[in-house]
Amino acid sequence: MTGSVDETAETAEAAETAEAAEAPEADEAAQWWATAVSHVEPGSIELRERPIQQLIGSASLVDVIWLLLRGGTPSARESALLEAALVAGVDHGPQAPSIAAARMAATCGIGLNNAMATGINMLGDSHGGAGQQCVEMLTDVRARHATGLDWDTAAQEVMADWQSRSRYLPGFGHRFHPVDPRRDPLLGLVRDAVADGVVAGDHLEAALAVESVLRRRRAGARPVPMNIDGATAVIYAELGFPAPLARGLFVLSRSVGVLAHAWEESGQGRRNKGPVPRGVVPARLPPVQGA
Repeated sequence: MTGSVDETAETAEAAETAEAAEAPEADEAAQWWATAVSHVEPGSIELRERPIQQLIGSASLVDVIWLLLRGGTPSARESALLEAALVAGVDHGPQAPSIAAARMAATCGIGLNNAMATGINMLGDSHGGAGQQCVEMLTDVRARHATGLDWDTAAQEVMADWQSRSRYLPGFGHRFHPVDPRRDPLLGLVRDAVADGVVAGDHLEAALAVESVLRRRRAGARPVPMNIDGATAVIYAELGFPAPLARGLFVLSRSVGVLAHAWEESGQGRRNKGPVPRGVVPARLPPVQGA
């Protein structure tokens, strides 16, 4: 019996030693994936330390987006302002590259998620990135104004910097709309929020100063008013979102339109949809020089 007891003690001791040896590895793994965004255990899901069951039915999707990105809860007015920006950017028709790509992808025998990914992956610096760039530009104008410059001068200096690198000013002008129909409703909401003390209004002033300078420079020519990227950039910046998140939020918004178009296209029975209808011969292209 004594031997049996000793063997049991040795087995227990060996198990404790093995457990102690594994503990540092377990801690290291836990730290490797440590995050403040969410915590999941059997029977428990927390988002920013908020149990999911407390959010379901009481928090809107926009509130949860804010919670996950910012770690706090927006006021009702902040939530409404963010929602307006997200609603404004959901779609811009099948001629938008991201939408066109998703629709073509949906006819190629891939899943709906793959069609969505195709469209979303088209959102880069030239198509989808102007909001982020505009937040950066308006932040520069705001910073120069804070040094004592008036808004007009601050805008001119920053615009000169941007236009030394690119012919385009992000957030202003539109290839299709003389005046973007989304501009005025969004800026009206921002003005109301400024009047009620919900947001400060500095980025709005910066954007309006840039628009004013452009209007004077282009007197007699086609105006270059603020577009959807500029108006939503004002909202994201006024709400305190860093510039890279302006792009992320636009992608999140446009994903709704990408999904809707991909789903519609998938039900129309086409196979391998191309950029022009079957039977339409594209115009003959001139020969490539040096080829």
